[in-house]
Amino acid sequence: MPDDRIRRIRPSDVEAAVGLAYELAEYERAPDECHLTPAQLHEALFGESPKLFGHVAEVDGEIVGFAVWFLNYSTWRGVHGIYLEDLYVRESQRGSGLGKALLAALAAECVANGYARLEWSVLDWNPATEFYKALGAVPMDEWTVNRLTDEPLRALAAQA
Repeated sequence: MPDDRIRRIRPSDVEAAVGLAYELAEYERAPDECHLTPAQLHEALFGESPKLFGHVAEVDGEIVGFAVWFLNYSTWRGVHGIYLEDLYVRESQRGSGLGKALLAALAAECVANGYARLEWSVLDWNPATEFYKALGAVPMDEWTVNRLTDEPLRALAAQA
């Protein structure tokens, strides 16, 4: 049975979700790297052709957690999957089952839509790693995430 504290994000939730994104950046020891604005998140989620999706956790009328995600594609499986960009539950609500309920909602999206996998990245020091393993998530230790941003990204683009 679905958890009634979890639902799809609505336009009225955007401000709260941006606040949670900043809390997540603080938690991940990178507060200066978060530059998200409500207008940016609103456009990504609710613009003409949205490419980002989200769920929120709501307790007593307050948004206390969120998950934002987008579709990826597996050429090996031949179908889409979900990549979970961010999952965050306010510290006061951790241990209440909201994190698991958010993940369960995304797993249900996968199953309902025929998506082959649900994936996300976790910082090595994050204590949630054990929680994810207990759910059956398999760390992809043999894979290294690579990222281009800022000047290296622009320099490579200039070579196109």
